[in-house]
Amino acid sequence: MRRILAVLALAAVVTGCSSSARPSSASGRRGGWPVSYYLSLGDSLSQGVQPDFAGVSVRTPDGYADQLYAALRSRRPGLRLVKLGCPGETTATMIHGGICAYPGGSQLAAAVSFLRAHRGRVVLITIDVGGNDPDSCITQPSASKLASCAVKSVPDTAINLAKILAGLRLAAAGVRIIAMNYYLPVLAQWRDGLIGQVIARLSELAAVGFNIVLTKVYQAFGVRVADVFSAFHTADFAGPLTLPGLGTLPRNVAAICRWTWECAAPPRGPNEHANQIGYAVIAHAFLLADAR
Repeated sequence: MRRILAVLALAAVVTGCSSSARPSSASGRRGGWPVSYYLSLGDSLSQGVQPDFAGVSVRTPDGYADQLYAALRSRRPGLRLVKLGCPGETTATMIHGGICAYPGGSQLAAAVSFLRAHRGRVVLITIDVGGNDPDSCITQPSASKLASCAVKSVPDTAINLAKILAGLRLAAAGVRIIAMNYYLPVLAQWRDGLIGQVIARLSELAAVGFNIVLTKVYQAFGVRVADVFSAFHTADFAGPLTLPGLGTLPRNVAAICRWTWECAAPPRGPNEHANQIGYAVIAHAFLLADAR
């Protein structure tokens, strides 16, 4: 596992992955290889967002899409990466717009337009969306909001997600789509004592339900699921690990602290986004889903 993650991380740096949403070549070939496309959709994770030295969340070339692209391009040299993801995107704004500017008004409209313009040449679509939805089970750390997520946010997310996938499937019948479920940044609150530990456990239960709903919607549209929830050991409160400066933590909390910026000192932390190694873990989950 460590070897695979190291290869992915190194490949992302060496390759210099493209993040352009407007491929420049119209020739249909790249260095003698047929040009094909990998379309990355979603929220900030799809853009590799991380905090900079001042603590500002910025897009980076080290996200899971970039690292996945580097691995896939080694066996498909003509492959190009097109990233349309929008930091802060929700399932509703992906449909209707309102956060990032797109031709057509929304990320979904831009994706459908791209798929139609490049019909037959898109070989993969990846997507992560729903973690930013109002009262999301993934990002809301209070007991009251966790209750709201189960009653309102999850059903609304499922309805919107079905609309998104229906639009993508209509524009790209037969194209392989892989979506991810979510890790749980709120687990870092375990370090805050009894109250934080209660919130961490309740949040894990809510995240299980949230990811089950996501998975059912994805499977209904023939979408493979990258199991990031399991890759981050999200349900594992056992197996304590000792981390320098952080002490002994449950395995799932240690994973959040090692693979995201949530436990980092200010100004870079706390920040829920994955770090470069965390994005490699996510990329590996996508590779496993792609291989099934």
